[in-house]
Amino acid sequence: MAFLDVFKKKGEVAPVQPQNETVVFVQKIGKEQITKANQTLIEYKRGKINLEQRIIENENWWKLQHWKEMKDTGTKSKPSSAWLFNTIISKHADLMEAYPTFNCLPREEGDKEEAQSLSSIIPVILEQNHFEDTYSDCGWQKLKGGTGVYGIFWDNTKLNGLGDISIEKVDLLSLFWKPGISDIQDSPNFFRTILVDNETIEGMYPETVGHLGNNYLQEKYEYDDEVDTSEMSLIVDWYYKKQVGNKKVLHYVRYVGDVVLYATENMPEMAERGLYDHGLYPFEFDVLFPVEGSPCGFSYVDICKNPQQYIDELGGAFLDNAKWNSRPRYFSRDESAVNEEEFANTNKMFVRTDSGLGENDLREIKVNPLSNVYLEIRNHLIDEMKETSGNRDVNNGGSAAGVTAASAIAAMQEQSGKTSRDSSQNSYRSYERIINMCIELIRQFYDIPRQFRIKGKYGNTEFVKYSNKGIKPQNQGDAFGIDLGFRLPVFDLKISSQKANAYTKLSQNELALQFYNLGFFNPQMTDQALMTIDMMDFDNKDMISNKISEQGTLHNKLIQTQQICLALCEKLDTLNGTNLAEQFAMAIMQNTENTTVAHSSIPSLDIDKENKIVSDARAQAKASTQPV
Repeated sequence: MAFLDVFKKKGEVAPVQPQNETVVFVQKIGKEQITKANQTLIEYKRGKINLEQRIIENENWWKLQHWKEMKDTGTKSKPSSAWLFNTIISKHADLMEAYPTFNCLPREEGDKEEAQSLSSIIPVILEQNHFEDTYSDCGWQKLKGGTGVYGIFWDNTKLNGLGDISIEKVDLLSLFWKPGISDIQDSPNFFRTILVDNETIEGMYPETVGHLGNNYLQEKYEYDDEVDTSEMSLIVDWYYKKQVGNKKVLHYVRYVGDVVLYATENMPEMAERGLYDHGLYPFEFDVLFPVEGSPCGFSYVDICKNPQQYIDELGGAFLDNAKWNSRPRYFSRDESAVNEEEFANTNKMFVRTDSGLGENDLREIKVNPLSNVYLEIRNHLIDEMKETSGNRDVNNGGSAAGVTAASAIAAMQEQSGKTSRDSSQNSYRSYERIINMCIELIRQFYDIPRQFRIKGKYGNTEFVKYSNKGIKPQNQGDAFGIDLGFRLPVFDLKISSQKANAYTKLSQNELALQFYNLGFFNPQMTDQALMTIDMMDFDNKDMISNKISEQGTLHNKLIQTQQICLALCEKLDTLNGTNLAEQFAMAIMQNTENTTVAHSSIPSLDIDKENKIVSDARAQAKASTQPV
């Protein structure tokens, strides 16, 4: 349900009227229910005040506007060093280098084809939603505020009304849940608020005229621009769960003020089924550092703000001291004979005095320069922030003093990446739940086939149609008069990193040279090469397999052509008494020998030239920030 366009106002539902009876459907959601929902929303907001204040303050720290969040220390200079900023951008770079991908695996033999299809089409859906941008935005949100939030909705407006999945970043300030829970799925109600211009709302929903103006429930960031919300109102998306038999059903209401715009319980076809068959709130919280009693966590800003504060306070003191020493000040007696204005004007060559000028008329105010001890304290605070956040120099390509050996630097890089790997693993778990929600939405809504452009087995572009027919609940019939019920195809997800970093590119180049040296591209070794590559895992594997397969196909066609030509030569030899077949066979053998000699003349790669310890350390450092 992306913003306003997902659930447009629908017409009144006509009551179902069977032949012999009249069934009147009573709408369950009205003003009374909305009033209670608003009371619950206010209660949820009250329990979230501290979290909202912390998120807003953290945003100021991120923007280097943190002096407004600090107590006045009396320093005139207020520098804003970017050590905390550097920590966050470094962690975000690690997060993007570990951008995830997945493979869908079946749990039963008969679901192999569906698993392969889902592995091909879901990346297309993610690409159409610009998921990499969303992943990046939620990564910033996670590093600054402690929690990145994804929204996974079904958008009825996509594909010209056919509908499709929508994945977007959701502002944590706009979400509300029951205080004290650790998982949002345990909250009996869940709210999302959207601040919209009154004119836009009234244009889409004319019945809201005179019911707008409630914009006080959502906190705002301290924007650099002046943002006027006086002519805006909150549209509230209210999700709640109801027990229907043995199943919890997810229902949804959209309202503004006390006007109901859409409610699943008010629609006969959705009253018992609910909004989504998976029964989950369509939001995924990606937490950095978890805390008990909250679905949200805390961030690197929360960890590093104190060292950053002390660093800048000391920096301000250093600057003040430097200014005082670079611009001397003087004590001046009331009856001093010196013209103070001329004395202060450095452009004046002469300063007038009277005849009674004395040594005590002006006396310089002595300011002692700060000791180097304080500079050392500041440097220790910087080191503290690096150590606490796991953003050491080796993470950014540097090394500790005295460490020059390649193996030692590589080992330090590998160890320093543990925190980034752990953070990426958390993101992978959230990514897995996002993909599972996408599969469930496909299962529910893909009744009409859709066309997808996918990458084929060997990297070729293919166009396929896909519907949910193969993953819907399947009737298993009966056995000996016993109904076997329905089987629901379920899939496992294997999440891994694309590992798109410089080290990986270097290893890919070395791998290509090794393939060439080992004869993988020799057409006579096509079958062996394909079997070997099939057991390997590296980028562009499909493309390499495709090229090797093409070479093998051309080689087979060449052999077939040679055999045909040789047969023709033998017939001509029989008719004319010549030896064309022998000459042709010798030419073929000579060409094969030349190819073999050319291949054997390729200098072999001495992969053991580098010290074993160094090569092992480099191999570990290649993926120091990506989970295995």
